[in-house]
Amino acid sequence: MAEDGSEASAERSPGSTEELLVQEGDIAGDYLERLLDILDYDGDIDLDVEASRAVVSIDGGEDLEKLVGPRGNVLESLQELTRLAVQQETGTRSRLMLDIAGWRADRREELKDLGTATAQKVLSSGERVRLQPMTPFERKVVHDAVAAVAGVHSESEGEDPRRRVVVFPQ
Repeated sequence: MAEDGSEASAERSPGSTEELLVQEGDIAGDYLERLLDILDYDGDIDLDVEASRAVVSIDGGEDLEKLVGPRGNVLESLQELTRLAVQQETGTRSRLMLDIAGWRADRREELKDLGTATAQKVLSSGERVRLQPMTPFERKVVHDAVAAVAGVHSESEGEDPRRRVVVFPQ
């Protein structure tokens, strides 16, 4: 370790990032637990850190599907409210990911399949394909799935909430 402490601070930096993400998860968990209490909904809250972001999952309650809403609209709104609650306490913008009743995990699998199938369709037809408008989360999953297929690429076009993925032959 250097006398100026530079090596020590470099060692602490990853831990500090991890600690901040754990703190974000704790704040989000407390916020969501209060929300569940107000709604009188049952649910188990799980906190994790994945891919440099806090991940909070709520599972187990019968009424949780109501917190997902059609196409995940309520879930997206709750995620933004939770991020704002975290930001209010930490002073920094959160990239926290919220999943309720496994909806986001299930949707991720559907979108991977859609991205792969669309890429295969573009490969066989040679024509570009424009998908339906999607949320940023949905677009990222599709882009990642398309990127795994050689011979095609994808781009996003349009403005939210009508922003969509377009898959092109290379």
